[in-house]
Amino acid sequence: FCFPSAEHPYSHLIDTLEHGGLKFFNPQKFNDPRYDKLPLSIRVLLEAAVRNCDGFYTKEGDVQSILDWQQQQNKAEVPFSPARVLLQDFTGIPAMVDLAAMRDAVAKHGLDPSLVNPKCPTDLIVDHSLQIDYSKCAIQNAPNPGGGDGPNQSHGPSPACNDPPSSSGQSPASVQQIENTPLLCPFHLKPVSEIRTVQNLYLTVATLLSAKQWCSKAFKNVNVVPPDIGAVHQVNLEYLSRVVQISNGFIYPDSVVGTDSHTTMINGLGILGWGVGGIESEAVMLGQPLSLTLPQVVGCKLLGTINPLTTSIDIVLGITKHLRQAGIAGRFVEFFGPGVSQLSAPDRTTIANMCPEYNATVSFFPVDQVTLNTINTLKSSKTSPSYLKAVKLFRSYEDPSEDPEYSEVIEINLSSVVPYVSGPKRAQDRVAVSNMKEDFQSCLDEKVGFKGFNISKEKQETRVPFLHCGQKYELAHGSVVIAAVISCTNNCNPSVMLTAGLMAKKAVEAGLVVKPYIRTSLAPGSGMVTHYLSTSGVLPFLSQLGFEVIGYGCATCVGNTAPLKEAVVDAIKQGDLVTCGVLSGNRHFEGRLCDCVRANYLASPPLVLAYAIAGTVGIDFEKEPLGVTPEGKEVYLCDIWPSREEVQQTEEDTIISSIFKDLRGRMEKGNTFWNNIECPDSVLFPWDHKSTYIRSPCFFSKLSKEVPPPQSIENAHALLFLGDKVTTDHISPAGSIARASAAAKYLQSKRLAPREFNSYGARRGNDAVMTRGTFASIKLQNRFIGKSGPKTLHIPSGQTLDVFEAAERYQRDGIPLIILAGKDYGSGNSRDWVAKGPYLLGVRAVIAESFEKLHKNQLVGMGIMPLEFLPGQNADSLELSGKEKFTITLPDTLSPRKQLTVTTSQGKSFIVTALFDTEMDVTFFQHGGLLRFVARTFLK
Repeated sequence: FCFPSAEHPYSHLIDTLEHGGLKFFNPQKFNDPRYDKLPLSIRVLLEAAVRNCDGFYTKEGDVQSILDWQQQQNKAEVPFSPARVLLQDFTGIPAMVDLAAMRDAVAKHGLDPSLVNPKCPTDLIVDHSLQIDYSKCAIQNAPNPGGGDGPNQSHGPSPACNDPPSSSGQSPASVQQIENTPLLCPFHLKPVSEIRTVQNLYLTVATLLSAKQWCSKAFKNVNVVPPDIGAVHQVNLEYLSRVVQISNGFIYPDSVVGTDSHTTMINGLGILGWGVGGIESEAVMLGQPLSLTLPQVVGCKLLGTINPLTTSIDIVLGITKHLRQAGIAGRFVEFFGPGVSQLSAPDRTTIANMCPEYNATVSFFPVDQVTLNTINTLKSSKTSPSYLKAVKLFRSYEDPSEDPEYSEVIEINLSSVVPYVSGPKRAQDRVAVSNMKEDFQSCLDEKVGFKGFNISKEKQETRVPFLHCGQKYELAHGSVVIAAVISCTNNCNPSVMLTAGLMAKKAVEAGLVVKPYIRTSLAPGSGMVTHYLSTSGVLPFLSQLGFEVIGYGCATCVGNTAPLKEAVVDAIKQGDLVTCGVLSGNRHFEGRLCDCVRANYLASPPLVLAYAIAGTVGIDFEKEPLGVTPEGKEVYLCDIWPSREEVQQTEEDTIISSIFKDLRGRMEKGNTFWNNIECPDSVLFPWDHKSTYIRSPCFFSKLSKEVPPPQSIENAHALLFLGDKVTTDHISPAGSIARASAAAKYLQSKRLAPREFNSYGARRGNDAVMTRGTFASIKLQNRFIGKSGPKTLHIPSGQTLDVFEAAERYQRDGIPLIILAGKDYGSGNSRDWVAKGPYLLGVRAVIAESFEKLHKNQLVGMGIMPLEFLPGQNADSLELSGKEKFTITLPDTLSPRKQLTVTTSQGKSFIVTALFDTEMDVTFFQHGGLLRFVARTFLK
């Protein structure tokens, strides 16, 4: 931050703690009654503005605007300089590749490339996203999980694990060294599936790992967390978060922005943070503050008493429903009220993690004693409340006199929350567990839509027999074929995971099993989860049911799962069955888990186990048994569901500070694989032109020192004509690369076999792959074509082509491109390539009814104009066919929310609003994007 000096405009606010002598900026010295009424999340913004006030990026007027929040909310544009930046694996690599390319650009202008360094402390979490290559490898020969008194393994055959995929063949010389390295587990707990998955990870992406090692050495202020530790938001929660930061003798609130949409999880610990695009994160890393409109803050008052059987995900889904209905998009949510004190810190982080699903920027839980107790357990050093109390960032939820003023207040009674699942296609479609059987039946009956599948009555009783491992099984509508406890919303919560583990123990002891054809997996958010599951003694029982730890990171949630057995897929296709996936994540777009699995439900981890054991979602748990013991006794869900007291006692016995301290030490040591990776030692990155994982991008080609004049878009064609709810999965898929795709053709031209393609996420450092992967989703609905798939109409020729091939033709002919879309364009988790990809395809503007805010910012960051139809208008109401030519005239001076005229070749004109929310947005656009803006600051 801007270290204070005698010239600092707020040096008179500097105070000193009595114990420790640390200095801090104390906004209470303003002696302004408005401060005490500010929401605590706004107080964090105010402190950051005071501390970073340099008269250039942050001015005294900005500080006064935040202090006057009641009058300036939703009006004033203010800067925010977070304490640190968090990069996940998939978006971290392209960010580092961009910085390396920026160093090249600076060097070409004769300047010192070593000047290009992150100024804001940056953490890169390696191995955030996990490809499942192996599962169920330990079941067949597993020892008795319960010791001498436990059950045996004689409950049917278990499949052997899959054959290992081939390695990429593009790894550095250190690969042979890795192959000969003993399989040492950093947590000493790994079952076979996890070890083999991790080993395959290193063999496959050693090139990427070498580049990450180079980043950790070449760039200052970059900390790389070794692979196989955990998902980014989980590592942030357990390892990197501090509540307060200390630097150069000053103490100040911790805050963070991250390239993962679930960065918001950290707000559950009173640490302000949210997800940004990779482009924005790079700017913050390089010293640029975020620019945001001073947000409204909705106070969410929690009342009532929690039902003992209600899990965190039930509370999350209940709160999600309330807040989604309240229409709080783009606003802060801050929790208060006596009900908050009933929530543990893991409960709060679980709730905070879901805020992207109801479109809030953050869901903030101010720090209280529960928070500090958790932080002091997680961390080796103790956090004293003295500083937080001095600046009024510490509160008691039981004391209403400490409640600040909010933009509006929403009340939620926790006692009204009952167990729910969510699906079959959208997170907002909640179904009470007691109504699940009836609701699934109605989904079969309804027309195809957000819930319906339109299965005729005569086909609803279809059952398809098949053979698996020599035994006969059958599938029907509602059969569960994927059951995944994965690293996202729930794995951060020990009580929920322990509930699942204790339930697994009781299920095994009762003789219940999961059918072996169901694709089961357990991908904990971090090794800490595995540790306490093991310490509590429940991990072997989860493994015996097929929920074996396969590694740490995003897996099934982003489609990175091993394929279903061929016999299962054939049976599904033969009967045209609506089979189901059940997962404890927070996103389940249709086809995301598996192309042939049409119904997917979000559920708590214990309910994932329950539906996996039942083998179907068409069950009434209150009236129907989960299964039958070998002795013929019926077992109901209530028979194996652990009591709240049992879970809490187990949590108290196992989640102790010694576990966290032990794991912290292991995280810092890394592991043998990571420590054996070799990397170059140079200021400029030595690009390997043979690599298909990392290439120097062309974002800085022909970069001039001066800002070019604005240019209108003339006679543009529409590359795509899209409908509503186009997600980031549609724009830039993160899963596997289809064999017939343009990206696959490129990789095949580099002599790679299909088994070596890896995923789009793993190849985000290669602009050639990612450009070809833009709009490559098989679920893309393009109105030019009339069916789903990555195709479009090349308007001049009338030919139907791959999107990439059509864009290539347009660029060869010098024709600029736009995209037409409906509502909620760009919803979903953040990815920088959802903006970089269209930019490299030649897209200059997107005209839509509405945009997801984060994606809108990403478009601006790449110099693409987000243009919004006027209220009540859309492409249909304006009678646009999409085949017209479009001219968008830019004025000499742009300003935020400027209205522009679009003229078509058919003589029609209509008005759109340029969604530049701030003057900084306009500046970024005029520079041709944020990256070019930052690069020019080094050139000057």
